[in-house]
Amino acid sequence: MAKAQKTEWVWLECKECGDRNYRTPVNVQGGVPKIELKKFCKRERKHTVHKIRRK
Repeated sequence: MAKAQKTEWVWLECKECGDRNYRTPVNVQGGVPKIELKKFCKRERKHTVHKIRRK
């Protein structure tokens, strides 16, 4: 029998404009980590802080 998935796809949302620009897999074993990354936002046209959001 196959094991359950330990990863989950989550969205990275821009803190300034609220757009969900990126999807990334995260390891959910032991809870979802609180990740904040500086990524490029297409609407703001600059690098901004992006935070994990689940759909």
